[in-house]
Amino acid sequence: MLPPALDSSPIRPKGAIIVAINSNKWEKQMEFDPEVHVIKCPKCGHGMDEISYGGNLLIDRCTGCQGMWFDHGEADLLKKKWMGDALDIGEAREGKDWDTVEDIACPRCGKDMKKASDPDQPHIWYETCEEHGMFMDAGEFTDYKHETLADWFRSLIKGSR
Repeated sequence: MLPPALDSSPIRPKGAIIVAINSNKWEKQMEFDPEVHVIKCPKCGHGMDEISYGGNLLIDRCTGCQGMWFDHGEADLLKKKWMGDALDIGEAREGKDWDTVEDIACPRCGKDMKKASDPDQPHIWYETCEEHGMFMDAGEFTDYKHETLADWFRSLIKGSR
């Protein structure tokens, strides 16, 4: 049986069907393996799968914490796409737990990433590498894509970084 992310959806991890059929255990593919995963998650250390959206946009999503890595400009491109938030399959409650992780290294260059918050929604906290991109915890991209009145209240409670 394939994991839920590999159902009939056009959004799927690159090569994931082959991995799932050959291993019969999806859990085996969570640990970082340079032969399977392009990059290592900067938060939990598991492997990140490349997820294709519309054939022209590749996002990296962690197989463990479900956080998402965006190369420069990818988050804004995905934000404009219809159903772009479908790639953010993690639970926002669990994603918030990862906000406590302090020292985050860029998965591309290994340099320390800076902590940031979205200027329009300061309750959304993420990490950035000036040279390569940004990392959002599970659920943060969905919140980033959908700005609502509730976001204003959340910003009052959580505040900015």
